[in-house]
Amino acid sequence: MSAAILIDGLPATPDDLAHQALVNYGAYTSFLVESGAARGLDLHLARLKQAAVELFGESPGEAEFRRLMALAVAGREACWLRVSLFSPEIGHRNPTYVGRPKVMTSVAPAPPPLAHRVRITAMPYAREAPHLKHLATFGLIRARRAARAAGFDDALFVDGEGRVTEGTLWNIGFVQGDRIVWPQAPMLAGVTQTLIKRGLPQVGLTSETRPIRLDAINAFDAAFLCNSATPVCPITVIDDVAFANDPALLAKVEAAWSVQAAQPILDHDDDEGVSRLGR
Repeated sequence: MSAAILIDGLPATPDDLAHQALVNYGAYTSFLVESGAARGLDLHLARLKQAAVELFGESPGEAEFRRLMALAVAGREACWLRVSLFSPEIGHRNPTYVGRPKVMTSVAPAPPPLAHRVRITAMPYAREAPHLKHLATFGLIRARRAARAAGFDDALFVDGEGRVTEGTLWNIGFVQGDRIVWPQAPMLAGVTQTLIKRGLPQVGLTSETRPIRLDAINAFDAAFLCNSATPVCPITVIDDVAFANDPALLAKVEAAWSVQAAQPILDHDDDEGVSRLGR
């Protein structure tokens, strides 16, 4: 079975890991892999390509991403895969390198959902470069700690204009009748959020994206969070606003996610070649 952490398909060296520990310039994506396939794989690949080009100037390419993913999960029936981009050529004193980033893959057991219901508090905060899933997570962890200290489970971010954006580790959706309403604001376009959007017509629901002000959230019937480990989790309270979530409707929202078929990392012929390489 392959190593848990690989750099460009080879076991990670101490120098590689030291750079990752000391320099947080890079991006990543993470998701559940079962039997060599993952829901929303096309979206994860697009996220990696966009980040590679924007942060480093060059992408390893989809075929290489797929090859390295397959090497990482070879021999595992199910696991959580994280794919990170970094460059040892880039640091605090030498930030100008342009070229192909290294690809770090790490595997672990699938994490449990964040929660089965949450109470959250709103905080004014905006992630740097919010459209990227980057490595700068100080603000997210600090916000979660502050929310827990205040007696809540997690934090919801609000921009300087009072608009709801995203959560610390998740996207938020609101329910109004049979319509799901997503915030329109600078934020990370979540893979799970996009999969839900794709599947809503198949379960008889519709959706729209529009600006949502924090002072107007009491107009909604329900709210939920979603990310790759937690397809749907009801939000029961946002500060002093309570939501009476309809379990049947939220089950439909989760069904919109689950009807999206898992996509294979490699086709059968390529998979055989990678299996030989990984042993």
